[in-house]
This record gives sequence, structure tokens and C-alpha cells, in this order.
Amino acid sequence: MGCPTMHALLRMTTPTMWAGHTQGGEPLRRDMPRIPLAKPFWDEECEMAAVAALSSGRWVKGPQAKAFGDEFAKWCGAIAAVPCQSGSAALWAAMRLLEIGPGDEVIVPGMTFIATATAVSLVGATPVFADIEENYWCICPDDVEAKITENTKAVIGVHIFGQPFSQRLRQICNDHNIALVEDAAQAHGTTLDGKMAGAIGDVACFSFFPSKNMAVGGEGGMITTTVPELAERMNRLVDHGRDDTLESVELGTNLRMSEVSAAIGRIQLKHLDDWISKRRANSESIVHETKTRGGGKHAWHQLCILADDPNEMISRFNNNGIDARVHYPIPCNRHQVYSGHMQHETSLPNCDNLAHRLVAIPVHPFLSQNDIEEINSILRL
Repeated sequence: MGCPTMHALLRMTTPTMWAGHTQGGEPLRRDMPRIPLAKPFWDEECEMAAVAALSSGRWVKGPQAKAFGDEFAKWCGAIAAVPCQSGSAALWAAMRLLEIGPGDEVIVPGMTFIATATAVSLVGATPVFADIEENYWCICPDDVEAKITENTKAVIGVHIFGQPFSQRLRQICNDHNIALVEDAAQAHGTTLDGKMAGAIGDVACFSFFPSKNMAVGGEGGMITTTVPELAERMNRLVDHGRDDTLESVELGTNLRMSEVSAAIGRIQLKHLDDWISKRRANSESIVHETKTRGGGKHAWHQLCILADDPNEMISRFNNNGIDARVHYPIPCNRHQVYSGHMQHETSLPNCDNLAHRLVAIPVHPFLSQNDIEEINSILRL
């Protein structure tokens, strides 16, 4: 297949077919209830936790954030976890933890949310874009290995849509003595060979954006690690690089999560296993041919259908009151922000062929049986 230009990729899916209103856009129809792509959870217990945190008078740097980090680390199997302001902030912190900077290269997938790449750029390093797998849509291990140079300091593997990346990434990074960073923004509950996302790489980065598998009542993220030496520094990096004496001993900034958000996150974490089970059950009830990796468990943040005509499929869903979107229609290397990058016009064949054709449909844990039947009725047309 020929290599489409960025403008051609833009034409393949129209802007109204991209990220939905949970990511800042507007609902396409207001005159009837819709089946949304995501449905953030809120109940009386979340509200009581938020009010209690406010009433405590300790709005930052208090017991809720510390407890949330400890509980999340125990949940995913990491040795330490620190809450932060967003998944993007977590990615920046991961680069700083690994002392990545100017002159360094970090290999990233060509199809992912742009923050995976820009986190590398923001520390002065160079993102090197690798193609994705044809069947699982995660970063391709063969292309990763081919793009390792003497300047490569890390690989960011994205568990895209909740699909675990290849087991080979860990071995490749070990063989070349480079760090493995998990972009687990969509992977709360993803497992690979018995390990949960957050405990597979050296560092992992989670997002609690409202559309994710769990949330914190706004923006939020989490950094986890399996490396003791890095665990000692994580708290510093999100608090201006300061140690216990309040001296800044390394470059950091304010990435702290508020006590209110952490309190809400602690409540949501108690529900997370159940929600993931329901996502998996829903994925089995919905008619699709999306493949899952052997040895892993998909967390089904998104259920994406590979469509020959994504606009037609999305219109079909929208016309029947069901949200459907293409989230990443343009490969990262083709975004305008990378117009000066050496790979801006480089073809990543699977990215170019697949990115604009992956249509996300509802799979969230609050779907009713009737919702699932309606979704299946559209898929069978």
C-alpha cells in the first residue's frame, strides 16, 4: 500500500469522527440518550471521600495521596507508586527518572496518543518512531530492535487500548541494557505472563483521565516502578526535586495530585477489579474479531474494530445513538509538531494502513444487556 500524506490521512476520517466528548468535544446529538464510549463513575462514597478531604483542611501533600500511591503499588505489583497530575506528567517524570535528555533517543510507537512522543521531546531527547504490529497494534519488537543505536536510552511500550505489548520488549531492553517504560495510560488491569501493567517495565505511567478504566474526578496520573533506586526519587520529582530537608537536589517541578483527587481515586480503586471483569465480559458478548495476545489479558479500555470504511461504520453507529470514534487517525511522526523530525515523511506501513481505520465502540462496564444487543445489531449490518 502506498504511503498517504498527512492531509490524505486527515481526509480519511472527518473531525467529527475523532475523539468524543469525554475528551473535550461535544456530543454529536442532544435529542436522545446515547450509548457513550465512556461513562465516568461517581457515587455517594466518592462524594463523601472528596468532601472529607476538603473538610480536613489538608488539600495537598497529605495522607490521601500517600495512601493512594501505596494502595495502587500493592494492587499492580510495583514496589512503589506516586500519584501525579496526569498521565502526560507521569511520562515526563519517567524521562527525568531515567536521566534522559539531549543527545539521547527513546523509541516510541508511531500510533499512540501524542504525549508518548512529546514527553521525550520535552526533556530534549529525540523520539524515534517504530511501526506497530499488524495484529495487536502495539509497538513492533522487530522494528524496535532495528532502530536501537548507541544513543538509545529507553523504549516506551504502549499497552494500546488495553492490549499488552509483546513479551519480547523486556528481553530486547535487557539485551541492550536500556530501560523499558510502560505507557499504561489505557492499561489498568492489563496483564502479561502473570504480571500486571505497572510491574512489567522499569517505570510505568498511568492516566486517570475521566474516560479511563478508573478516574479521580478530573485530571490525574500515577508513576510506578520496579527498580528500588528509582523508587527513592519518585516523590522528589513530583515535588520540585526536593528531599526531606526541602532542599532541591535534582530538577523537578510541581506534579503533585491533590488530596481530593487521591481520595476519590482510593474509592475507585476498590471497584477496579470488578469493572475490568465487566469490560472483559462485555468484550466477549460483543461481536468482533479483534485479536488478543497469547499470555496476556486485555483490559479493554477501548474495543476497536478494524474497518475498511471507518466513516461509514462511525456514521452507522452515530445514526443509531451510539458513540464511535477513531482516536489516533494520524501517526505521531506525521503530526505538525514533528514537521522538522527526520521521520516526518517516513512510512511506518502498519501505522499508515491501520491508524485511521481503528474504530472504537463502547465496551465500558456500565453497558446494559440491551446496550450490547444494540451495538451487536449495528455490527451485524
